[in-house]
Amino acid sequence: MDRQAQFKARETLIFDVAERLLLESGDIGMTLDALALELDLAKGTLYKHFQSKDELYLHLLIRNEQSLLDMFTENQGDFSSQLVFYMLHHLHNPERTVLFHQIEERLSAAGQGLGALFSQLYRIRKQRLRLVVPLSENYLTSQQSAMSVRDYLAAIWSMTQGGAAILNSTFYQRYLGSRDTLRVTLIDQMLAL
Repeated sequence: MDRQAQFKARETLIFDVAERLLLESGDIGMTLDALALELDLAKGTLYKHFQSKDELYLHLLIRNEQSLLDMFTENQGDFSSQLVFYMLHHLHNPERTVLFHQIEERLSAAGQGLGALFSQLYRIRKQRLRLVVPLSENYLTSQQSAMSVRDYLAAIWSMTQGGAAILNSTFYQRYLGSRDTLRVTLIDQMLAL
């Protein structure tokens, strides 16, 4: 394996382990020292792949968004199946959905020097929207809905984020009953709009 391939393989491993540690310990608890220790790497080696913890986090957000786009592209289907896929992607991993949203909000408000990475993140989202908007338009037309595509997609995002927050809340989990019932109910609500 050549040096560039080794570098890329190590980077993939770093991001995989960083995401696992982040989900296990949260934004505050995940440290670069713990990451280096877990990987058995010098902390300086980590900085060959990113310049700061915030940059690492943004790379994780980009990877997640790219993964979602890839899955959308590979699983072309009708609007209903795409909606179910999108919502379940987030609702089956509510801790990641909530945590990644919080990190993105924090970084967009305070992160400096991350403009190019945010541009990359938003470019990936726009690619996904280019796939989703025509499907949404056709679906709303078939349902004879007067709702705009923009409002409908915003409602889907809101319902998904809210559902993830409930599924991630220890307080609400005590009262939920079946998590699957909530997931199905949220998806059915979006299809009924």
